[in-house]
Amino acid sequence: MRAYQSIEPGQPPAFRDLPRTPPGAGELGVEIAACGLNFADLLMADGRYQDTPAQPFTLGMEFAGTVVEAGPGAAAHPPGTRVAVMGGSGGLADYANVAAARCIALPDSMPFAHAAGFQVAYGTSHLGLKRRARLAAGETLLVLGAAGGVGLTAVEIGKLMGARVIAVARGQDKLAVCAAAGADHLIDSETEDLKSAVKALGGADVVYDPVGGDQFRQALSATRPEGRILVVGFASGDTPQIPANHLLVKNVDVIGYWWGGYMKFRPEALNASMAELLTWYAEGRLTPHVSHEIPLERVEEAYDLLRGRKSTGKVVVTMR
Repeated sequence: MRAYQSIEPGQPPAFRDLPRTPPGAGELGVEIAACGLNFADLLMADGRYQDTPAQPFTLGMEFAGTVVEAGPGAAAHPPGTRVAVMGGSGGLADYANVAAARCIALPDSMPFAHAAGFQVAYGTSHLGLKRRARLAAGETLLVLGAAGGVGLTAVEIGKLMGARVIAVARGQDKLAVCAAAGADHLIDSETEDLKSAVKALGGADVVYDPVGGDQFRQALSATRPEGRILVVGFASGDTPQIPANHLLVKNVDVIGYWWGGYMKFRPEALNASMAELLTWYAEGRLTPHVSHEIPLERVEEAYDLLRGRKSTGKVVVTMR
């Protein structure tokens, strides 16, 4: 089978032909149909992610496909079940053996392209806004990087939770995607001063920040007293230093948040969040945005879209 692997530190990933092995105890063999790409994949390939597997490993944190074989003790999803998998790695291949507990059965209405990129993006935004940031109806939510994979879901979920949403993205094309997802106000980070624009709109109660850098600093200045800033990531490459005196004077909370960490210390919170999200999807309340579907043999092109900030929503790699 084909697998796109990170093989050695400092070396670019490459395709390898690997033998297909049967699933072990508690595992399911999944024929992969699609894999959603994430910014964390790029960090993994560079050895800079907080949860990078030992090399060599197959890239692709989340994917979707069909169960074709069950190992001993893995009876939850019989062969033929369509599943989404949060494997942490292994998605950019034709097949994967994964723990049955990492598999979620899909609604019949959900295509593989939606399922492949659903868990990380929607899961991050839903659990973060609901559990960590405690977003309430009527509050103002400021979303940085709002046209990206997690940012766009934060816009959509924020609206479903009853917030007024301010979306920040680069360029009018990306802002149009944010408007379609439900954003009430749009700020072009290429041409507008973020701090001034947000203050003119009355400030933010909650900031959703997957960007970091100068946008974090400007957003902090535009956060209302008792506001909450949810630190999701640092796509800018700049991890900001937080002035504690500003937090004190403004009574502002800065909240660290890593969705993947909940798999280890609070998996039941992830399961409850994903159950609600899949219900919303089945009810037609969520509309995943996949800007590109690219075949596995062109995976480098797919990753270049993420590096160059040329995509909106999710980039999905298809296997067949």
